[in-house]
Amino acid sequence: MQKMANVPIILLAAGRSSRMGQPKQLLPWGNQTLIEHQIQTFLKTGSTLIVVLGANEDLIVPVIEKTDALIVINRHWKTGKGSSVSAGIKALAEFFPLADGALITLVDQPLITVEHLQNIIDQLHPGRKQIIVSQSSTGWKGVPALFDRYYFEELKKLKGDEGAKKVIQTSEHAVKCIECGDLLEDIDTADNYQRLLQKSVSRS
Repeated sequence: MQKMANVPIILLAAGRSSRMGQPKQLLPWGNQTLIEHQIQTFLKTGSTLIVVLGANEDLIVPVIEKTDALIVINRHWKTGKGSSVSAGIKALAEFFPLADGALITLVDQPLITVEHLQNIIDQLHPGRKQIIVSQSSTGWKGVPALFDRYYFEELKKLKGDEGAKKVIQTSEHAVKCIECGDLLEDIDTADNYQRLLQKSVSRS
């Protein structure tokens, strides 16, 4: 029987939410905020959780500081998503040096389930240089995505708008896709938010 992999989760939540007009992280979701909902979901996997914050950290930290998540502040969040991936991986390498890999997730994909995350983690065979990505019913591939620790140095070097997708594209031979239907829908606009909120309510 395969030993369970040690895979901390990195939740990227440093963006300014400019298209939304208010911090996505603090949007109401059920009886809590969106970021609290995501933290709760990710912690249910039993994995350690690192939350990367940047914009509006003064508003968000008080909301989540009592959770079991490790909070990392990306001072370079304005330069783009790559800096947040880098900050998360650097913190993971420092605090969890024995990690087999990292599962990178976003705050604005609220339909993601514990089952899907666990399915990704269960596919990892440490040391095989795997990248395990989510694939939507439309064929879109991306996060949540798990990277074997082999890719940590490459992920640390990301900057600007280069997200984890750059590493996925340059290592396509190592990529395994996990189908997940419409779970990857994300929140970009107010209309989008209302639609996903209704979808979430109808599924609960």
